[in-house]
Amino acid sequence: MDDIDRRLLALIQRDATATVAEISDRIGISSTPVWKRLKSLEKTGVIRCRVALLDSEAIGLKLTGFVLIRTSDHSEGWLAQFAGVLAEIPEVIEVHRMAGDIDYILKVVAPDMEGYDRIYKRLIKKVKLSDVSASFSMELIKATTVLPLDYAN
Repeated sequence: MDDIDRRLLALIQRDATATVAEISDRIGISSTPVWKRLKSLEKTGVIRCRVALLDSEAIGLKLTGFVLIRTSDHSEGWLAQFAGVLAEIPEVIEVHRMAGDIDYILKVVAPDMEGYDRIYKRLIKKVKLSDVSASFSMELIKATTVLPLDYAN
């Protein structure tokens, strides 16, 4: 990855709607190489997808929770079942397998506490967990999808 790739990625991380011509003008190379670089970055998986980011509150999802999960079962079968259950719950928008005392952290969005409770009940009904606790965001201080490119090679 060279400096042009980094500049291209920096630009599309902030505005994925930019056309090839606009990107070309902004980074100072012609359209064909920009298009080829974009295709190459997509093919290698550097660019996973291009999406529109929605404001959760504007669409009625006013509660963001972080669910801490512990399990006593670490088998492949349990993990497959757990992943399958999570795939069926669209309100679970991130899942991280952790090192340390907590096994998994889920980021969940819901309209309100009652909505979260429905999600919680769906989860515990379908998969055996040792311990579940949650914390809820009172204020979003920083949120970004822009990754630092200083480490890209």
